[in-house]
Amino acid sequence: MSRPEILFPLFADLETLEGVGPKTARAMEALGVTRPKDLLFLLPHSGVDRARRDSVRDVVPPCVLTVEVEVGAHFPPRTKGKPYRVMVRDDQLEWALVFFHARGDYLQKLLPTGQRRIVSGRIELFDGIAQMVHPDHVLRAEEAAELPAYEPVYPLTAGVTQRVVAKAAEAAVARAPDLPEWIDPSLKTREGWPDWRAAVAAVHRPDGAVALAPTDPARARLAYDELFAHQLTLSLARASLRKSKGVVTRGTGALQAQVLAGLPYQPTGAQTRAVAEITGDMATPLRMNRLLQGDVGSGKTLVAFMALLVAVEAGGQGVMMAPTEILARQHYEGLAPLAAAAGVRLELLTGRDKGADRAAKLQALATGHIAMLVGTHAVFQKDVEFHDLRLAVVDEQHRFGVAQRMELGAKGRAVDVLVMTATPIPRSLALASYGDMDVSVLDEKPAGRKPIKTVMIAAARMDEVVAHLSRAVADGRQCYWVCPLVEDSEVLDYASAEARFATLRAALGDVVGMVHGQLPPAEKDAAMARFQRGETRVLVATTVIEVGVNVPNASIMVIERAEIFGLAQLHQLRGRVGRGAAESTCLLLYQAPLSEAGERRLTTIRDTEDGFRIAEEDLAMRGAGDLIGTAQSGLPRFRVADLERQAALMAVAQSDARALLTMDPGLISPRGQAARVLLWLLDQDRAIRLISVG
Repeated sequence: MSRPEILFPLFADLETLEGVGPKTARAMEALGVTRPKDLLFLLPHSGVDRARRDSVRDVVPPCVLTVEVEVGAHFPPRTKGKPYRVMVRDDQLEWALVFFHARGDYLQKLLPTGQRRIVSGRIELFDGIAQMVHPDHVLRAEEAAELPAYEPVYPLTAGVTQRVVAKAAEAAVARAPDLPEWIDPSLKTREGWPDWRAAVAAVHRPDGAVALAPTDPARARLAYDELFAHQLTLSLARASLRKSKGVVTRGTGALQAQVLAGLPYQPTGAQTRAVAEITGDMATPLRMNRLLQGDVGSGKTLVAFMALLVAVEAGGQGVMMAPTEILARQHYEGLAPLAAAAGVRLELLTGRDKGADRAAKLQALATGHIAMLVGTHAVFQKDVEFHDLRLAVVDEQHRFGVAQRMELGAKGRAVDVLVMTATPIPRSLALASYGDMDVSVLDEKPAGRKPIKTVMIAAARMDEVVAHLSRAVADGRQCYWVCPLVEDSEVLDYASAEARFATLRAALGDVVGMVHGQLPPAEKDAAMARFQRGETRVLVATTVIEVGVNVPNASIMVIERAEIFGLAQLHQLRGRVGRGAAESTCLLLYQAPLSEAGERRLTTIRDTEDGFRIAEEDLAMRGAGDLIGTAQSGLPRFRVADLERQAALMAVAQSDARALLTMDPGLISPRGQAARVLLWLLDQDRAIRLISVG
């Protein structure tokens, strides 16, 4: 399949646009602009009112003024470094244009005495006299039409000016062809959206501030196009995954019954429902691609283990993958008693396994003697062969993108994939990152989980906190004390943890341990192990502990400088306590005075334990990229769509994309063909390959 001819002009070289030479073209790469079509989606972020006025008297400086003047006398500077002045007169008043470091001959040509010119720029009062320093525009009367009444302001980068970008964008818009419509006609009418070409022209010629808002119909339409193309790609990926024949995996239920009978508690309704959804998927000949989303402490491990048991009952194998060794080890320790209850052989494989040990494990995997494997991404290595892998469970998704999910599938015949995440993700983002997946949500707390009491305390009351701690330690309780990462510098971070460790040790004695990023892995593990065994009562730590460490007896969490942590981080840290029988508390120590945002974050954490509510608030405060850590999120980067403000559009785009593909899986109807043009236009080559294969 090749690119449709109608798009050729938009995919030509940038240098084919008027006013763009090789140097400008290179500079524009920093704006993500490499072809004319990229300029169409480089939208102005603000605008300048250049409406014509009769005189300076019509405005209140400082502001932008556009006015026709008669050029008067020139006053070159008498001494070096002083400004060059040109007197001008509008309808009512005489005032000055001011230039620094300008060449006189150039200014004489630009502003010939006695002629009329239109000038536009920022006017200010200087000692009560109006002046305009370096006008943005100086035009002859016949060029006046070039200056829009409202001038769009574009994002810039080194080596390009507003004028160059505006001119290039204008030239790109002139090339935009009339494209066939890919949006569902009833949706388009309901929203009052313009045609594609009209929308592109409108966003580059805003007529005022309202036209720059995400709610403007032209902007909303282009945003929708992006979300729709993205959801089409995900839906095509999902369809092709489903087409790749999976294996029917049906359990007998025997091992599951054994494990449930041995549990000291009843699974929650949400857990039972999730297990049913997963086993239902595994029993079909289609590949499962499911996301298990649950807040800290909602019992994801049990659900995943039940799913792994189905694979084993059916005579196959299961694997669980974690992003770090410490987490893999912890999953292994968490699953070991469950596996023992079921009489299933469970092993751990990480980068630490070497030589004969590793060889023996690989041998047992290949022959099917190991039924369940827990590991880091060492599991991806070429020499790891399974006898009959049926299910892969991936922990903490956002470290694995769509590409790795596909790679995982290649390990066995079309393996079923279950992804677990403890980061509650607002629905709009879940659709952006996991639109190709089906979702199960654990939204109940297991029985016996007590609420965690959360308190905000100013750092000035540190002595009271330490006194409270020494009483708690005397009562046999355990505590995490989290130190902030100072300025992201490991050296300083280490110093802050060291200093806190020293003061607490002085106050409480040798029951205080420490773990931070600088420690070698073996020492880190040893320090964690001592804390897990209860030999140390207080663990001073940097945020190393936020992901997944489990010490049921720890019931106090102190977070120092809590105001500099993100909401999701605070929520994850707090989730480290409240796992045992004791009442738990979380103390948020903050440095007064709090900024408005800091206060909003801390009160949100104090007032709710619902991870989804916290995530929605986080999204509202921080933005989408930040929330998942865009660098490794695999979150698509949209040029027009704004996930925070246009979240509702994402859900519409998903149902629309799925509906179109249900009616027209090969995209061959007129609307399907139009959608193909959209996919080409927005560089969704992956999707195009999926159609051509399909």
